[in-house]
This record gives sequence, C-alpha cells and structure tokens, in this order.
Amino acid sequence: MKITITFFAFLLTTISSYAQEDIELLTYANTQDINFFNKIKNGSQVKEYITVSENSVEVGDTLILGTPTSEEMNTRTYSGSYGTKARVGVAQSRSTSKKTYEFVKMGRPAGFGSVMTAMNGDAQAMADNSLKNTSVIVREIKTYHRGSKNKPLYVVMILGEINGRAFGVNKYLSVMDTELAIESGEVLLKNRKITRDEAIAKLKEAKELMEIDMMSKEEFEELKKELTPIINVKKQE
Repeated sequence: MKITITFFAFLLTTISSYAQEDIELLTYANTQDINFFNKIKNGSQVKEYITVSENSVEVGDTLILGTPTSEEMNTRTYSGSYGTKARVGVAQSRSTSKKTYEFVKMGRPAGFGSVMTAMNGDAQAMADNSLKNTSVIVREIKTYHRGSKNKPLYVVMILGEINGRAFGVNKYLSVMDTELAIESGEVLLKNRKITRDEAIAKLKEAKELMEIDMMSKEEFEELKKELTPIINVKKQE
C-alpha cells in the first residue's frame, strides 16, 4: 500500500512538472521556430491558433467533423461444430470493418486519466463514422513537443458537444494533430480560407463555365479579381 501511494505521489509530481502556461496567440511558424518552442512547456494552453494556411481557431469556436480517413478491422474467431463430422471443432473467423478517424480520439488527450487508462490496459479508442458531420465546440487548445523540448510543437484540440452532452460515454473528443486533421478533412473549419490550389481549380472551372456560356464574362472577371491575390502567393517551402 505504501509503495502504491508513493508511486501515485511521484506520478502526480511528474505530471504537474509540466506546468501549463497560457499562450494568447500561437502560429504554425511559432511551432517550427526553435527560438520560440524550446521555451514552451508540454500542455501549455493556447487561446488562438493560426494554422499553416493562416486560418484561425479559437477556444469557443464551432467546428464540424468531416469524413474519417482510416479503417479499423475487427476479427472474431468462433469455435464449435460446423456441418460434417470432419469439420467438428474447426474454428472459423469473421472480419468486419468500420470507418474511423485517424486524428480524432474519444476522450481527453494525454494526462493523468490517460495514464491510468493505459495502466489498466485500455487503449484510447478512435472516433468512428457515426460522428461525421457533427458540430462541435472547441473547449481547449493545447500544444506539445514532438519529443524533447528541442523538438517542434504540435497542437491538440479538445472538443465538446455543441449542446453540452457527452459523446456516448465520453464527454470530450481529442484532435491529436490539428494541422493533419484539417489537411485531411477530418476537421472542417467554418469560414476557412481557400488554399492556392483550390483557388486555381475554382478559376479553371469558372473559365470552362464561361466558355460554354454558363457564366458571364463579367462574373468571371469579378471572380478572377477575388482569387488572383490568393493564386499569386507563392507556396510555402
């Protein structure tokens, strides 16, 4: 009993050593700048994050869960008597699959609760296709190092249901890598700025519509004027 209490005291001390700090504004450039990120502690709270595409995400924003990009396979093995005597006792397997999110997990991210879950042998489950198109609210934004404090940062979002209820047995969802979740379309930002590639594709489509008299020249020129500043911005290296 004494050993157990000592262990928990050590565990709590270790977790609290990563004292949270409030960061008013964190940009993607900050997360890659060693002069910035080596001063940041794991689990620091962020109030607003600017993505690599210069979109803003703030605590309190409403987002939408997009389409899952992964697939989970489950295989069950059944034993018993099947058909003829020759097959008595032969095990049979049945596999099923379901769409799951690669970057969105059920529950909160790493912390004391997750440590205890891991100790009990329960892996944190990924969210599945049943949550597609669900509106969610950003409850917290946190940032962590990809290893030591000399490694770049990644950003985690903790999401809650828009009506305050739980996602099944879980009260929260965790977006484990905000940039990758947005890039893959698993998380959709409202009022998202379109990318350079999207602007080019939109202008090409408009040109084709104009050529078949489905869009006027005036409408095309107006759209071109709107998209040109986006297209003229060079891609980030």
